[in-house]
Amino acid sequence: MADLFIYISLIFIWMMLFYHAFLMLGGYYHSLKYKNYKRRLNRLNLPEEEYPSVTILIPAHNEELVIEETIQSMLRLDYPKDKLEVLIINDNSSDQTGPIIDKYAKQYAFIRAVHTKPPFAGKGKSGALNQGFKYSTGEIIAVYDADNNPEPAAIRNLALGLMKDRRAGAIVAKFRVVNANKNLLTRLINIETLTFQWLAQAGRWLWFRMTTIPGTNFAIRRSILEELGGWDEKALSEDTELSIRVYNLGYYIRFFPEAVTWEQEPENLRVWWRQRTRWARGNIYVILKYLFQTHKLKNKKVVIDIFYFLFTYFLFFGGVLLSHIIFIVNLVHDLKLSIGVVSYALLITGFLLFITEICLALSMEQRQLTMKNFFIVLLMYFTYSQLWIFLVVRASYLELKRVLFKQEITWYKTQRFKQLDQRKKSA
Repeated sequence: MADLFIYISLIFIWMMLFYHAFLMLGGYYHSLKYKNYKRRLNRLNLPEEEYPSVTILIPAHNEELVIEETIQSMLRLDYPKDKLEVLIINDNSSDQTGPIIDKYAKQYAFIRAVHTKPPFAGKGKSGALNQGFKYSTGEIIAVYDADNNPEPAAIRNLALGLMKDRRAGAIVAKFRVVNANKNLLTRLINIETLTFQWLAQAGRWLWFRMTTIPGTNFAIRRSILEELGGWDEKALSEDTELSIRVYNLGYYIRFFPEAVTWEQEPENLRVWWRQRTRWARGNIYVILKYLFQTHKLKNKKVVIDIFYFLFTYFLFFGGVLLSHIIFIVNLVHDLKLSIGVVSYALLITGFLLFITEICLALSMEQRQLTMKNFFIVLLMYFTYSQLWIFLVVRASYLELKRVLFKQEITWYKTQRFKQLDQRKKSA
């Protein structure tokens, strides 16, 4: 029986490893193709009157440590200011976030403050975005988190991407870690971001013409948000949930890495754990919401994403957990496994494949494939990656409990840290 379970777990693990290798290869090919497209984009020069109006929504709850720098990055945006409005939603903050926003709103006509009020205040990011959307006027709605510093060309490139591709309902871009060199944890998060987030997005776009809206640095057509009724306020991963509804309308979501933003990542394990648990719970919510409604979805391509999340959170992590349990039990009690040598060979090969995929991703970024990062990648497999197993178990338990006992969703706002700009060091 133990042999059967170990075979099942290895099948699930290797299916995911091959799928991610497939995505990494697609991401690499995309980067080669994108160089030619980037040259065409640089030659594109449109009169300012042809640019669409854009509203940027920035939800902010107790963000006094970072909000001023984010607002200053909005001032540096290379976009016609008469066609740009920045709505900063002060969502029930108890610190100096509101006064800081008001100060800039008085100085600059295109910056506006939206202060949420009960009973709509403090409901989480989706609720804040919906409140801000009510006051927006732009043909295109862009979203940034309160810790983001988009590069000056980011909004122009997002708008250009939507203008040149009418079938795209939304466009998602690339984010980089501004505090990547702060400590070991932020270095691990930076590697995760480059490999399993943006490079995987590039691979999914190349192979399937699919991407998932991230929580920041994306733009969506106003008409689509109006048709969908805004964001789902029950979703902790409002971005993933919105992506499925956009695809179901018949649009696709384009990947466009030319628009870049820099964001802060958690600098200690406690903050990381709570943030990632929210992400995992949000994705599990999406699985439960749509898994038994796939027959009702108009765009069947969405099923790829739903089953990917199902496979990741239940089958893949379940397979890893099962194999770990069998390994530990076998140390204290002989399970008479007949797959011993084969299992070790597969584990070693899987480890080498993991290292190869990440090094490929790092090689595509300037000054990222360093000897120091290589040793961090080796460490990552045995530490950071293993933490995800316990995190997913915890998130699954919390989400199951919420559903069974009909608990109200509690939003956890990621803690921010005061810091100097480290973009040049992280580049």
